Amino acid sequence: MIRVVLTVLLAVALLAVSMPALEDARTDTTVERLGTETDRIERVAGALTADSVAVEFPSLAARTSLVVSAPTGFAAAPIDRLVLADPARTDAVVGGRVPDDSVVLRYRLRHGPVRSIPIAPPTDAIGISLDGAPIELEPGGETGLELRLVDDDGPTVRVARDG
Repeated sequence: MIRVVLTVLLAVALLAVSMPALEDARTDTTVERLGTETDRIERVAGALTADSVAVEFPSLAARTSLVVSAPTGFAAAPIDRLVLADPARTDAVVGGRVPDDSVVLRYRLRHGPVRSIPIAPPTDAIGISLDGAPIELEPGGETGLELRLVDDDGPTVRVARDG
């Protein structure tokens, strides 16, 4: 009987010691996967601008769409908030200064600070902006985005929520 009790106590102690490392791994995985999603947005914006010409009227503009997936599951840390925002309205940016003609992915992991990942414009001559207010993304699933190449005082990829 004593052996069983000691075994259970040892298992509980090992689990308690390993939990902080598991949380760190989940956080690192989530941040890495969010970075991958921002890279996907940059690649899709670049592909849109490679073969298209910006036009003044958004209804006539070249467009494409993509689905942004928030990390979920056991290996991902829970996300409280996920939003595409204007960098002028953010205060925490990972990776240094953000150009004015770009967008950032702001997120908050449960019980953590607000962080941001910059989404760079496709080229130096083409900007990227939001179509209006910040775009709230689903923190536990998928969100469709539509990108249009418009002439807004220069060629700009305008991002909007799809649907």
